Amino acid sequence: MKRTLFILAAATAVILASCGTKPQPPVAEKIPYVVESNGNERVDNYFWMRLSDEQKNAETPDSQTVNVLAYLNAENDYADAIMKHTDEFQKKLFEELTGRIKQDDETVPYLDNGYWYNTKYFPGKEYPVLYRRKDGTDEPVVMLDVNLLAGGHEYTGVGGAAVSPDNNLLAYGVDHVSRRQYTLQVKDLNTGELLPDNIINTTGQSVWASDNKTLLYVSKDPETLRAATVKMHVLGTPSSEDKVVYNEDDETFSVYLARTKSKKFITIVSSQTLTTEVRLIDAANPGAGVKVFEPRKVDHLYSVEHLNGTFYIHTNADGAKNFKLMSCPENKTGMASWKEVIPHRPDVLLEGFEIFDNYLVADERIKGLTNLRIISLADGSDHFLDFGEETYTAGISVNPNANTTLLRYSYSSLTTPNSVYDYDMAARAKTLLKQDSVLGGFDKNNYESKRLWATAGDGTQVPVSLVYRKGFVQDGKAPMLLYAYGSYGSSTNPSFRSTIVSLLDRGFVYAIAHVRGGSEMGRQWYEDGKLLKKINTFTDFNDCARFLINEKYTSAEKLYAMGGSAGGLLMGAIANMEPELYNGIIAQVPFVDVVSTMLDATIPLTTFEWDEWGDPRKQEYYDYMLSYSPYDQVKAQDYPNLLVTTGYWDSQVQYWEPAKWVAKLREMKTDDNILIMDVNMTAGHGGASGRFERLKTTALEFAFMFDLEGIKE
Repeated sequence: MKRTLFILAAATAVILASCGTKPQPPVAEKIPYVVESNGNERVDNYFWMRLSDEQKNAETPDSQTVNVLAYLNAENDYADAIMKHTDEFQKKLFEELTGRIKQDDETVPYLDNGYWYNTKYFPGKEYPVLYRRKDGTDEPVVMLDVNLLAGGHEYTGVGGAAVSPDNNLLAYGVDHVSRRQYTLQVKDLNTGELLPDNIINTTGQSVWASDNKTLLYVSKDPETLRAATVKMHVLGTPSSEDKVVYNEDDETFSVYLARTKSKKFITIVSSQTLTTEVRLIDAANPGAGVKVFEPRKVDHLYSVEHLNGTFYIHTNADGAKNFKLMSCPENKTGMASWKEVIPHRPDVLLEGFEIFDNYLVADERIKGLTNLRIISLADGSDHFLDFGEETYTAGISVNPNANTTLLRYSYSSLTTPNSVYDYDMAARAKTLLKQDSVLGGFDKNNYESKRLWATAGDGTQVPVSLVYRKGFVQDGKAPMLLYAYGSYGSSTNPSFRSTIVSLLDRGFVYAIAHVRGGSEMGRQWYEDGKLLKKINTFTDFNDCARFLINEKYTSAEKLYAMGGSAGGLLMGAIANMEPELYNGIIAQVPFVDVVSTMLDATIPLTTFEWDEWGDPRKQEYYDYMLSYSPYDQVKAQDYPNLLVTTGYWDSQVQYWEPAKWVAKLREMKTDDNILIMDVNMTAGHGGASGRFERLKTTALEFAFMFDLEGIKE
């Protein structure tokens, strides 16, 4: 009966659409399921939509899998039917979006260990080709053509490309499912042949030891996908014999690997939201064991770099909420030996640093904007790079060499395409190496960007970045897309996106609300938008929307909101809280079933996110999270027009969260506004893997808004 219901729903939507009658959405069956926790009970009528990995991968689907797939396909059919009249427009938008991309593009080469490395793209090809050229020669050589790896696969992700110290071997990870479970492979760069070494279920990242035959990598828990175990593989031996170097027993932590700039040490970093711990491995003697750099302590976050016999430590120890930089000798790593290099400042967030033989570069965020400060190690003198725009983003790029006066950095703004510079720290002169070409007649002088401040309900000033085409009239009649993320301390920088030009050229304003939950205004900005203060993220966004409406940059009838993943949670929350502020909302891979997911430690990412959202097994957090969880707070009210996207293979936010949310919205909402869900059945959290293919989703999102605005070309 269930299967018949869903298949009929899908077929009905298509038939009605073809007959010119308004298609009807699929109706999901309600099967009550009680979710219990510490005496709390909630009824979830759509819990049945959840499939295990075993069910998804089974050669013969069981009845539940058949039902779920039928429902997801019915949703796709309904979305196709609703948007069918925009098909030609979507095709034109896709051509427009891809038409701005230089098809035969390449990155700026960088020098590392005697070779220049860069990546090239070729006309009509979805994936990059990795090249290198020996220093002093003119002929680049292909290291890896991802287009060849992608042949015959609907999804291909490649990560962690690492060249051995002797420059002869390339290790890399491949994922053809989009679950971020990579198979490590090793290629002989002299012969082009693949070695028989094949290591499954890894993070994709690996680090070479100095002997050119030992690889360290991180294995994932097969159920939770937690990066938990560091192993050592010796080329030519079975992976089943790989030695466990370190296993992270605390389920709230995950691990990753790095190699210091000096190349002397491999670091194992155990991390979670509040705490990190670094272990050292001698790269020249990887079998000698690991050494803890500084034992973990709750609320102590730190990272290390090493050069010229000295460790540099980026740390929030001793109340340094916005972080400070310390140093110590390589043979005395304990905190008692740390000496201050850059002090903590309450108004400056030290986000990172780069060390050279004679210079130190600090990546600092001041009043929401990124700044690069150059410090001479000889005399302590310093200066800042001048970027010359009101709102922008800049950051340290690839700098593998220490014995140089050149700093490679990146720069862009809402009007300036992504740019790569070399800056001579001694001569104080910068050289533009490349600015991304934006085809299709783009001229940055046609656009204007601003930085505004919206006042939140509690008086907090929230920065807003926005851009529009010159000639814009501030009369409340322009449509606007307002974007935000607002979680994990991740700052949303006002950087260039060529896709946005399609909005601006059709009269849209594009804005970014730098809401609490990110780190735009320092670490406290993050802490004021997490755990028992998470609601600040949602109210900040609504207050920014109200500010932009009151200032006549747009109106509630023409305002659209967009956010993805944790930003999709934000979209779900604002839809429940103040739906009247928005004409449309686009929720990309939205994390909307907060309480149920955070109660289930078997779901990927759950355990080491309790310090971000709270542990709902504790009543205080359960009640607070329940108060904003979008799925739980759906109510009988009018909602804006909604477009929801998800990926069937998503390991970050499982597909069933948005699917359940959409089903409950259909059941509860009291309006006739559009509600559609686009399910990519072959992709995961990041959508399609190809550089062009992923723009089809962007074309759908833009067509959704343009159609509501009556824009037809």
